[in-house]
Amino acid sequence: MNVAIIIAAGSGQRMGQDIPKQFISVMDKPILIYTLEGFQHHSMVDAIEVVCLEGWKSMVWAYAKQYNIDKLRWIVTGGNTGQESIRNGVYNLEGKVGKEDVVIIHDGIRPLIDSYVLTDVIEKAQEYGNAITSMPYNEQIFVVSKDDENTTTQYIPRETLRRVSTPQAYRFDLLDEKYHEAFERKIGIYKSSYTNTMMVELGVRLHFAAGSDKNIKLTTKDDLELFKGYLQKRNDTWLK
Repeated sequence: MNVAIIIAAGSGQRMGQDIPKQFISVMDKPILIYTLEGFQHHSMVDAIEVVCLEGWKSMVWAYAKQYNIDKLRWIVTGGNTGQESIRNGVYNLEGKVGKEDVVIIHDGIRPLIDSYVLTDVIEKAQEYGNAITSMPYNEQIFVVSKDDENTTTQYIPRETLRRVSTPQAYRFDLLDEKYHEAFERKIGIYKSSYTNTMMVELGVRLHFAAGSDKNIKLTTKDDLELFKGYLQKRNDTWLK
């Protein structure tokens, strides 16, 4: 079984809106529903769990019913940090999924997931035990000089870099074991830590899977406008 954990527990303060950004409607549909539809319509995804803000569970169930998201099986309350929210989602699956089942973790505010990206991350995780969505880095990266922050004498070859995001996928036994270890040892759970960075800090070798430039994270108002542009392009029948 392949289970998706959709993380929708953020407050979205940087968006500057009155409601959490995952619940903002774009073209008369909540952002979270666009995200869930990508998993609902994918043949390799068997079940969905949403990690949600306290007080918004009933809204998620109502939206799921309205938009026919019938793969939604569980809604879990998020934590005080991103890692606590993911942990809550992982722990809730204990006793519900098998050790070799694949769990896909995805941000609820990344609504433009391509089917081939989801397919590849699941297949790679089935083969290697884990997989992280990745893209080549196409810009030059220079290192700020220690003695003068306005200068540089060193660069990092971009061929050695990858941009990573969600979806990420892991065999459940690995995922569950490492979250227990991380919170017991206080490793890889603070600040901007995510599942992938936590895994590396705990000594796990990660495997790259396919990514997409469309897989944007909606953080600011400008991101919302970009998302609207993608949706309008999708609806333009004259485009090949």
